[in-house]
Amino acid sequence: MELSDEGHSVVVIDKNRDSLRRLTHYHGKTIVGSGFDRDVLFQSEATTADALAAVTSGDNTNILCARIARDHYSIKNVVARIYDPARADIYMKLGIPTVATSLWTTQQVKRWMLPAADAIEWTDSTNSMHLVERVVPDALAGKPVDSLNVSENVRLVGLVRAGQGRVDIEGLFAQESDILEFLVTNDGLSELHALLQGKPS
Repeated sequence: MELSDEGHSVVVIDKNRDSLRRLTHYHGKTIVGSGFDRDVLFQSEATTADALAAVTSGDNTNILCARIARDHYSIKNVVARIYDPARADIYMKLGIPTVATSLWTTQQVKRWMLPAADAIEWTDSTNSMHLVERVVPDALAGKPVDSLNVSENVRLVGLVRAGQGRVDIEGLFAQESDILEFLVTNDGLSELHALLQGKPS
């Protein structure tokens, strides 16, 4: 479990005890039960959780877990795995970020669960220019996207909204759950981090 290895406090919930036994290199807490059972969520300390990933084999279960986590436990960063891409737009309109099976990677889940993470998606051959993706922090929701171009080292070049990527971003305002696509220099990495943390650059 990469998140656990990085020092995060992680709880894994599964109805199948044998599945939990296969987590041989994981030393965090495990609970046998359903991710939408209130007693189970209480045991997992959901009221103090920062993030939840619903990754069962059923779309309906995943979206139910995600909605309960967000609406009843006010968990800020929630993501649901989805097998049926046709449902993705519906879930995105409910405000639940989803990741389709064909796109499933640890880094994509972490992007939603830990939006402040400093992952770099692409670097040019000179190692001086980088493409990075960041989820809109609450403090920037509602602000013009043009205001996110804080210097010559940071350029917003596109965004993903409701599962659709777009580069025609002039005049748009940032919305909660948008994924922002930035092109930055080496100096711009720290400037972007400061911007998203609400600190002066």
